[in-house]
Amino acid sequence: MEQENKIMTGRIAAAFVLTVAGAFLPDAWSGEGVALEYRFFHLLPYLAAYLIVAWDILLKAAKNIRKGQVLDENFLMAVATVGAIVLGNYTEGVAVMLFYQIGELFQSYAVGKSRRNISELMDIRPDYANVERDGKLVRVDPDDVAIGTRIIVQPGEKVPIDGRVVEGRSSLDTAALTGESLPREAAPGDEVISGCINQSGVLTIRTTKEFGESTVSRILELVEDASSRKAKSEVFISKFARMYTPVVCGSALALFLLPPVVRMILGLPPLWHMWLYRSLLFLVVSCPCALVLSIPLSFFAGIGGASRQGILIKGSNYMETLAHTAYVVMDKTGTLTQGVFEVSAVHHNKLEEKKVLEMAALAECASSHPISKSLQQAYGKPIDRSRVTDIQEYGGKGVVARVDGHTVAAGNAKLMEMLHIPYVNCHMVGTLVHVAIDGAYHGHILIADRIKDHAVEAVRTLKANGVKKVIMLTGDEKRTAEAVAKELGIDEVHSELLPQGKVEQVEELIRRKEPKEKVAFVGDGINDAPVLSLADVGIAMGALGSDAAIEAADVVLMKSTLLDVAAAIRLSRAALRNIHENLFWAFIYNVIGIPLAAGVFVGLGLTLNPMYGAAAMSLSSFCVVSNALRLNLCRLYSSKHDHKGSPLPEFHLAEQNKEDTGMTKTLYVKGMMCGHCEARVKKALEAVDGVASAVADHNNGTAVVTLTKDVSNETLKAAVEAQDYEVAGVE
Repeated sequence: MEQENKIMTGRIAAAFVLTVAGAFLPDAWSGEGVALEYRFFHLLPYLAAYLIVAWDILLKAAKNIRKGQVLDENFLMAVATVGAIVLGNYTEGVAVMLFYQIGELFQSYAVGKSRRNISELMDIRPDYANVERDGKLVRVDPDDVAIGTRIIVQPGEKVPIDGRVVEGRSSLDTAALTGESLPREAAPGDEVISGCINQSGVLTIRTTKEFGESTVSRILELVEDASSRKAKSEVFISKFARMYTPVVCGSALALFLLPPVVRMILGLPPLWHMWLYRSLLFLVVSCPCALVLSIPLSFFAGIGGASRQGILIKGSNYMETLAHTAYVVMDKTGTLTQGVFEVSAVHHNKLEEKKVLEMAALAECASSHPISKSLQQAYGKPIDRSRVTDIQEYGGKGVVARVDGHTVAAGNAKLMEMLHIPYVNCHMVGTLVHVAIDGAYHGHILIADRIKDHAVEAVRTLKANGVKKVIMLTGDEKRTAEAVAKELGIDEVHSELLPQGKVEQVEELIRRKEPKEKVAFVGDGINDAPVLSLADVGIAMGALGSDAAIEAADVVLMKSTLLDVAAAIRLSRAALRNIHENLFWAFIYNVIGIPLAAGVFVGLGLTLNPMYGAAAMSLSSFCVVSNALRLNLCRLYSSKHDHKGSPLPEFHLAEQNKEDTGMTKTLYVKGMMCGHCEARVKKALEAVDGVASAVADHNNGTAVVTLTKDVSNETLKAAVEAQDYEVAGVE
């Protein structure tokens, strides 16, 4: 592309010099009565200049005519300029084509710049993989490397295929994938993705995917397919342009024929020459270059600029949708939180803590959930899978398995309720893994997750950028979810949801919203894939996200930072503003230029020289191109020019929780001796109308209830005493 632009610049310069040279030839060499050879010498520099600058336009017009595609901008310019030269207006004919090619040069430069932003990603494609054979490193095609193969990546080489490090330590440059400048450390046991550049040590990697399914291949497919997904406005302008050109040609023909015919009917001279001149000028001015460029170039520049920052938008249609985002729905684990769970405590355990952790870790050994990994990490020993049989996983609830001949259930409260096992809640905030062995409750494991860096800032930025609500959906328990939502400033939270529950919540939101408002969902897990597909625009946290989530999503955030959600929306809205500005420049040129070219204002003494018309056309294209290129200067992470929406409440509960008033009462209960007693008291209190939740503690002899409405002390007391416990008082 750069080479082509250089050649075009040289052609324009040569044609300009020849045109200027022609202007210095004696006037006596042209006109009627002049010898043919002198007239030829006068024409020669203009003809040479025209052929130098216009041969590709003439060739394209001829090829399109042969294909049956007659009426396009190449045809318009060819007819207009050749007609001007035939009429003897050599300077004007060449100048019009010069200005047109200058406009095309601007366009080519803009497209090339945006394409380079995207094509830079193509540099991540690995050319080979090092495989050790007979003690020697052999370079092979990455497509020929099977899953489980040990490959060697030396310093300076690209990681060709996704895998896990088995030997060596190094720093990986991920800038081409994520836009991050800081390298990532890689050590034995770490997962690495293809496309990264090994900066220091030698790494031995065992591949976990085939090359066609690796990260680098999927990214390249996303980039290659992005241009095929057109926004509605882009499709409209393409259809409009196809109709516009025939209308222009028909109008030019009518402008050439009708006025002279009418003049002849009226007994006036037809003035064929003048009206042919005006019709050719009309063709020049009506060329739809700027109009055709106005929308696709802005989207192209926006997608290119986003890819440079590690934000992959799969098409202009999704960029257009992003710009109208009014609701952002987010998953919690791995999206708002780091998904790095740590065991904080073991409570109400009847066995030693280590034994409870061991049984839970073994039962969860087949699960890929982050909680399972944290249990295995806390256990701290290699998992002996031979000790585990009959594993049954219940989505959104937990796992039941046979461990050393014992039936072990490990999961949340829903699993315990499904198995009809009384359980004990925790007074601390976190994720609980309840453990039951052979149908008997053996305590719970408290697991804490950390909120992601910039999560609070991201939520605040989204609201400042005009997003009406930020909503959190999670399968976690209500109390933990509400604590996280409150800390982040989330507007609405729906907790204790199964995967289908997330789908239902998004479906309900889509039904309730205004037609022009769009819903974006941000997630990273495989269980988020259905919701990502359902939302108006699905956003996947790419670097750490699952393959299913990335495939289902419309936007992939390679840096996996929530700040990129606001950045993507900000860029999309900037692209739409840019398009509106481009359409203004395109239409204002046509509104002024076309009537002038048609001679509407001749009576007022206003006419238009073809050279000035071509210059205005080129200037219009230049304005559109320059404006589109401004998107490359868009500060994605600056909120300075964000749309300020109406003030939003810092925090409120979802619809199903709106009744909660936060009113609490403490009952002093005598007779609770164990976790089983706590569960009985809890169940009895939560069965009372108006009680949202209850937490019983046999150590303190208390039961704390959260109420949705005023409930009398007598009612609460009666519910507990019905279970054969004594209530000493209520506060």
